[in-house]
Amino acid sequence: MKSHSAASGHPPTAKRLSLIGTGSVLLGLHNRFPNGYNAEESSPSLANSFANDNKMEEGDENQKEEDKRINELVDKFKPTLPQEVISTGKGEVAFHKDNKNPTDSKGEFISQPKHTSHTKQGEVNSKGPPRSHSVSSEATSVPNPKDGRKAGKNTPKGSNGDATQKSCLLEFGSYCLWSKEHKEVMKDSVVKRLKDQVFVARAYYPTIAKLKGQEKLSREMKQNIQDHERMLSEAISDPDLPSFVQKKIERMDRTIAKAKTCPVDCNNVDKKLRQILDLTEDEAHFHMKQSAFLHHLGVQTMPKSHHCLSMRLTVEYFRAPPADIEQAHAHKLDNPSYRQYIIFSRNVLAASVTINSTVMCSKKTGNMVFNVLTDEENFYTMKLWFSRQSYKAAVVHVMNMKDFKLNSYSSGLPQLSSSEEFRISILTNDESSPAQMRTEFTSVFGHSHFLIPEIFKNLKKVVVLDDDVVVQRDLSSLWDIDLHGKVNGAVKFCKVKLGQLKSYMGNHQYRDSCSWMSGLNVIDLEKWRELKITGKHQQALPKFHNGSEASWRAAALPTSLLAFQNQIFPLDDSWVLSGLGYDYRIDADAIKNAGILHYNGNMKPWLDLGIPKYRKYWKKFLTHGDQFMDQCNINH
Repeated sequence: MKSHSAASGHPPTAKRLSLIGTGSVLLGLHNRFPNGYNAEESSPSLANSFANDNKMEEGDENQKEEDKRINELVDKFKPTLPQEVISTGKGEVAFHKDNKNPTDSKGEFISQPKHTSHTKQGEVNSKGPPRSHSVSSEATSVPNPKDGRKAGKNTPKGSNGDATQKSCLLEFGSYCLWSKEHKEVMKDSVVKRLKDQVFVARAYYPTIAKLKGQEKLSREMKQNIQDHERMLSEAISDPDLPSFVQKKIERMDRTIAKAKTCPVDCNNVDKKLRQILDLTEDEAHFHMKQSAFLHHLGVQTMPKSHHCLSMRLTVEYFRAPPADIEQAHAHKLDNPSYRQYIIFSRNVLAASVTINSTVMCSKKTGNMVFNVLTDEENFYTMKLWFSRQSYKAAVVHVMNMKDFKLNSYSSGLPQLSSSEEFRISILTNDESSPAQMRTEFTSVFGHSHFLIPEIFKNLKKVVVLDDDVVVQRDLSSLWDIDLHGKVNGAVKFCKVKLGQLKSYMGNHQYRDSCSWMSGLNVIDLEKWRELKITGKHQQALPKFHNGSEASWRAAALPTSLLAFQNQIFPLDDSWVLSGLGYDYRIDADAIKNAGILHYNGNMKPWLDLGIPKYRKYWKKFLTHGDQFMDQCNINH
C-alpha cells in the first residue's frame, strides 16, 4: 500500500524525501489538508484592546506562543530525520543539491522551516529518518497530450511564479489543491466592514488619545471600538448581527472622519496599520498551517468506519473461523497454467475493489487467481472478508507475509513493503517564460515485491496490481504480450527521468531513461530469476538506508529504478490513467477510455477527503449489503 495505509491499524506519519538536482528537481515523501482562513477572513484578537498601548506587542507575543503550541503539537506527529537527510521546513526532508551519496551527506536547508520542523536554518536534525507508511514526490513538466488533462491547464492555479518564492504546494502540500477546490466566497460583507473599521480606528486611537483638547473624540472612538468588538465577539456572519449594526457603522464612519482631520503623525498611523496587517497575515498563516496539518492527518489516518470493519472482521474470525475454501482450489494456487494476479495490501476494501473490478470486466474468470499478500495485523481481516465474498469463478488466496521464511536478505526487510509513492516537483526555468512548477506522484515497487520469485517459485508470469487501482477493461490480453526479453512490462513515466534524479541515485551508473509506474505490471519471473533482479536490488539497498523504517521506505525509489534499469517493456499509455488521487483536472472522457484508473496521490477514493468527482468510479465496485459494512456505516 501507499501512504494511505488505511487499514494498517496504526496511522502513519507522512515522510517526504526532497532534493534539488539536475533541472531543479524536488523529491518528497508526501503529505496531502480542510479549508483554512485566508487573509481577509482572519483578524487579530480585538478584545480588551485598550488596556495599554502595548497590546500590539502582547498580541504578537500571544501569536508566537500559539504558534509554538501548534508547532509542538505537529512535532509529536512529524517524522524524525536521519543524519543524511535535511529538513526543508515544508513537511519534507531533502538532500543538498551537491550531494553525491545521500547516505553520507550533511545537508543544508533549502528553505525556512514550517510547522513540521523546529530545526533552525543551516542546522541538520539528526534524530533518525521519518517513520512513514508512504513515500511521495512532486514534478513539473510539459503536458502530455495522452495523459487525459485538458490543454492549457497543466499547471495548478497559483503555482506559477518566481523560483525564489515559496510554493504553496510545497509548503502546505496537497492542502493547497484541496482548499482551492473547496474555497468559499466571502459572503459576510458587513462583518468584514466592521473588522475593517476597527482596524482603522485602532490605528488612529493611540495618537488621538494623546492629543490635548480631543478627549471627547478619544472617548467616542474608544466607545465605538468597544461596541464593534462586542458585536464581533457575538457574530461570525451577517445574520448574527443586531438590527442596529448599520447605525453603529455610520457612527464609526463619522468618528474616523473626525480623526482624519486631526493633526496626527502619519508615521504612527502607518506603523499601527502595518502591525495590524502583520498580525493578520501571521494569523492567516497560522490557520493555514493548522488546517494543513489536520488535512494531512485526515488523509494519513485510517477512517473510523474502516477501523470498525477491520476490528469486527478480526473478532468474527476468531469467534467463528470460516471454512478454508482455498483448500478446494489448492490445485490452482501457484499453478503457472492459471492467470496469477498479485496484490500487496493492508486495506481490505481497497484490495476488494481492485479484485472485484478486475473480475467484473473479465469475460472468463475460471482461470483467475488473486494472491493477496498482507501483514499479520490484517491477515485475519482479509481472510474472513474474502471467504464471505464471491468474485464469480475467480479464486482469492490471502497470504501472510510473516509466514514466509525465505533468506537472510528478506529477514531484514519490513514485514510488508508494498508499492511506494513519491511526490516529485521539478522547477523549470525558461528564459522566455516565468518559472513553473508541477506536482506529480510516481509509484514504484516496494521491497516486498522483490521476494515474488521466491514466494511463487513455480510461476513463470504474473500481473501485479496496486490496491488503489480500478480496472475498467478485460486484462486477459496482458498475458499475450511479448515483453521482448524484458522483465517488467510497465507504463513509462517520462515526466520524470533518471537523469533528473542524479543527486538522489548516488554513484550508481544508469542511463538517462524514463522512470516507470507501478499500478499495473506484467512480470516475466523466468527472466527475473535469470537476470537475478532480486540480487541487484539486494546489492543496492544497503547504500540507501540506515536500518530505520523510514529509510527503508525512502530507498524504494532508487533501488527499484536501478534494479530494473534497461529491463522495462513500455506498455501502451492507454492502459493506465494515473493522477486520480491528486489531480482535479482529468477529463471525464479520458477516464471513460482508460483501461485502469490509478488513484495515485494521497486523496484516496475511500477517504472523505478524496476527490469527489472521481470517487464514484471506485464506489461502483464496492461491496454493498454486507452485514459488517452496514454496521460500520461504510456504504454511505
